Amino acid sequence: MNNVDKIAELFPECITEVEEDGRLKRAINFDTLRQLLSGEFMDGHEAYEFNFVGKKQARLEAYKPIDKTLRPIIDQSRDFNTTGNIYIEGDNLDALKLLQTSYLGKVKLIYIDPPYNTGNDFIYRDAFTQTEDDFDRAAQVIDAEGNRLIANRESRGRFHSDWCAMIYARILIAKNLLASNGVIFISIDDHEFANLKKICDEVFGEKNFVGDLIWKSKSGGANDSRYFAVDHEHIIAYAKNADMLFLNADLEATTSTAYNRKDEHGEYSLKRLDKQSLGYQASLDFPIIGTDGKTYVVEHKNPNAKVARWRWSKETVAQRYNELVFKYPYVYTKNYKKVGAMPRSLLIDERFGRTRTGKTDFSALFDGEYFPNPKPVKLIKFLIQIASDADSIVMDFFSGSATTAQAVMELNAQDGSNRKFIMIQINEPTPDNSDARRAGYETICDIGKERIRRAGDKLKADNPELDTGFRVFKVDSSNFLPPTPLLIENIKPDRDAWDLLFGTLLKCGQSIQLDVTEETIDGVKVLNYSGDMFACFEPNLPFEFIRKLAKHKSRFIFLRDSCFANSADKLNALEIFKCFTPETTIKIL
Repeated sequence: MNNVDKIAELFPECITEVEEDGRLKRAINFDTLRQLLSGEFMDGHEAYEFNFVGKKQARLEAYKPIDKTLRPIIDQSRDFNTTGNIYIEGDNLDALKLLQTSYLGKVKLIYIDPPYNTGNDFIYRDAFTQTEDDFDRAAQVIDAEGNRLIANRESRGRFHSDWCAMIYARILIAKNLLASNGVIFISIDDHEFANLKKICDEVFGEKNFVGDLIWKSKSGGANDSRYFAVDHEHIIAYAKNADMLFLNADLEATTSTAYNRKDEHGEYSLKRLDKQSLGYQASLDFPIIGTDGKTYVVEHKNPNAKVARWRWSKETVAQRYNELVFKYPYVYTKNYKKVGAMPRSLLIDERFGRTRTGKTDFSALFDGEYFPNPKPVKLIKFLIQIASDADSIVMDFFSGSATTAQAVMELNAQDGSNRKFIMIQINEPTPDNSDARRAGYETICDIGKERIRRAGDKLKADNPELDTGFRVFKVDSSNFLPPTPLLIENIKPDRDAWDLLFGTLLKCGQSIQLDVTEETIDGVKVLNYSGDMFACFEPNLPFEFIRKLAKHKSRFIFLRDSCFANSADKLNALEIFKCFTPETTIKIL
């Protein structure tokens, strides 16, 4: 045991991480150690803050522009032209950045199940100095293609910092994507729960903490538990703006309230109009004359220290007087029985599933167990049901086996809604000699896409109108060549019209989930996107075609320089568009 380890054992609060020659190692904070050994107060600047090695770099990574795009993979998609669902292969940090312009403030619910940092997980390594880069390549941490997944062992000098930096950058962008009334749910266990909550408090603000849901993940404790049989995980929830968040009732929940009365409006119980716990207000402490002629007042258990008040104001009492029930000495309102109840923070019933339930969900579609701990569909369905609307966008950027996609489709089939999903998953290879590899699945993405297909097939049989399709995209380099003085064609030769259409939609901040059809206008191939955006990238367009295209009066028209034989033809075409559709935005690539 070296000296740093010895001091760490005695004074763990003195241990920090420092960078030296581009590498990080554990070190001693001598100011803290000196104060502990002296037993005396030592003056110095203090602040309440949460910090970790790599935090500044993670923030830079989150906001640094990238020269990449999303390319459609039509042959791996299902119902590509009409589906509103999306599956993205690639680094989720890149994918989130690429979606920012188009989906800023549009995602109602985000659920993620990131690596728990148990010492056996793979995590993203996002940013390197040159020295670190060279070192890690030599150590075969990064492969020749630059893949950024690394095993985060506890022996690493920045074990917690690496994980914090990874999740911090992604949550920063995720917040931007959330709608003003949106919410994010994050599954985690005890290893990084405290750090994750501090990160979310900083990114979202403590006031937007919605709750810590405790999910009973096992019927019995884990075999490797040392002190307690650990049979739970956390799902922490944060709102974009808690004042605007509204959660639906848990439709399967039951309440202990006895609804022992009934009128023409249904069963109800009585609820006292005065309340002790809402905070005293003099304006809500007034006498009420009952239908029996008696005077009713707020009950103060200690008249010298008033804390009680009515739940209704004088105006509300006057307007809704007929709804009051007087039973001296108390005033009541009718609490009608509703479907379901307020969601609870303890998710311990069997109806939320267990880890084994997640395995059963998966094995119902596949012959093998390719994932060790997939989340149960019914757990994710519960979160979606309480926190989304009928047409919400639901996102999962640690998609894994695509449980969230299956949950969205099942819930849509169940309640007739039209929610859409966006799944993001890095194209991580399946382990050599694994059941998944032997079954022909080369990557995690291969499994996720096939799960969506199989789950969709089962649902489609009884729900023919259900959207069980999905558009596959992959994160790739830009569609454009680097500018050079002699460059005539600026688009890469391997990119087609579909690549250019969706790349341009992202640049223009448009959704990539709307219907698209391939049409022919006057003999020229055109992509018609959502009925009011047209893309044509054919060379040397005739003016008669330009006139017919202009008459569609669309919002956007996407063209490329090679559509025109020369600059004069381009100017003439733009004049035609200006004449027929002055409100149309023309974008020439």
